[in-house]
Amino acid sequence: MFTSRLLACSVLLVSVGACAHTPSPTKFESAANKAIPGEFDLIQTRVYRDGPYAVFEHSVRYGAGALKPNAIGQLAGSEVFSYVWPTSLNSSAVGFAAAQGILAFVLTAHPDFDDTPKFDENADGKFDNDGDLWHSHWVVLTPDEQCGPGALKVKDIPADAHPNLPATWPGLPLFIDSPGYEPELKGEQVRARVPLKDIGFPEAFQYDGVTAALRVNANVHSPLLCVTNVWDVTSGDLSLPATYAPQ
Repeated sequence: MFTSRLLACSVLLVSVGACAHTPSPTKFESAANKAIPGEFDLIQTRVYRDGPYAVFEHSVRYGAGALKPNAIGQLAGSEVFSYVWPTSLNSSAVGFAAAQGILAFVLTAHPDFDDTPKFDENADGKFDNDGDLWHSHWVVLTPDEQCGPGALKVKDIPADAHPNLPATWPGLPLFIDSPGYEPELKGEQVRARVPLKDIGFPEAFQYDGVTAALRVNANVHSPLLCVTNVWDVTSGDLSLPATYAPQ
């Protein structure tokens, strides 16, 4: 679970967009920790430009993407494993309403449901059976004590609300987007390329790295999707100490 400093910083991020830090535009490293599963032990996190793309990248101790949740045969109570890049980007950068919380790019896997209805990741002609494959999302994260002391959730959309949503919103009552960017997970590397045009060609933004598990509420209701376990945070405190710069 998040430390008190991590919670304080997450609340500050939601309210003002960043925590105090010394920006670092280059390597953003973390010491290995053998108490963390190697698949989620973050060694380095970076976001950098490669032509028309922003490349979101993690390095882990070993086995990138090899560890996934066990299927339980239903949505309620099911788990989601994730590689996360929390950013200082405004939620409006990807098509949500402005200033909704922490905008994070994530790669997730979850065998009990599919939340990319516009994409057939396993190329079997079906669009609703491949949630167990790693895939990409944008999500908005906010604190919610109903998820546990100091915990974050993917922000819920109330039943009577009609917020701005991205064109590739998957239809869930959450601030989540399914843009279809294909991830690469191999060896020690976790990587995905995001077209810069899709995030408004930002001049710069702050970011961090997180590996975490989330769980669908047993009642499949607000809060729908809570962060239940954090394996690692590259900065140690979610302070977003690294800077993406286009140069």
